[in-house]
Amino acid sequence: MTTSEQSLEREDAVTHSPTIENVVASTGVGQELDLDAVAEDLDGTEYDREKFPGAIYRTQDPKSAALIFRSGKIVCTGAKSIDDAHESLNIVFDNLRGLGIDVLPHPEIIIQNIVSSGDLGYPLNLNAIAIGFGLENIEYEPEQFPGLVYRLDDPDVVTLLFGSGKVVITGGKNPTDAERALDVIASRLDELGLSE
Repeated sequence: MTTSEQSLEREDAVTHSPTIENVVASTGVGQELDLDAVAEDLDGTEYDREKFPGAIYRTQDPKSAALIFRSGKIVCTGAKSIDDAHESLNIVFDNLRGLGIDVLPHPEIIIQNIVSSGDLGYPLNLNAIAIGFGLENIEYEPEQFPGLVYRLDDPDVVTLLFGSGKVVITGGKNPTDAERALDVIASRLDELGLSE
């Protein structure tokens, strides 16, 4: 395989879109809730205040879990897209309205975190990367954890790099953050001659 073919193969591996694994979104209903009553009246809700301070309500389509707190705050986790997070929370809002709880027509939904996974398409020498990327943005303790933690400023995300070439991106607020992070990492690896 020629050098240009290897370079094209690497570009193809990096340019495929990362996969969203989890979207975490938060919202609120603007009032305190009686979680005992919510758990009793809302089918499929789990609530055990000894184990967790919120009630857990799971939606099936789209699949997610809404953590409902006494304060009226709600956190949606497990959604596979921003649209799914919004749809799941709208289901929760409708169900709470069905219980007679006064929920605003369009509560603000804030995306807190998007966790994505990607693959650079080639194995990584994590020791060389730790040295090459500079220790100020890196955490790498292979005895503690098999991945290298790399914090980026732009986009503002935390990435976990693994020797297999797999990458987990967390802290994103927008789906494009993961793509940009993979591009930044691939460029830095190329600059340092570590992309083979």
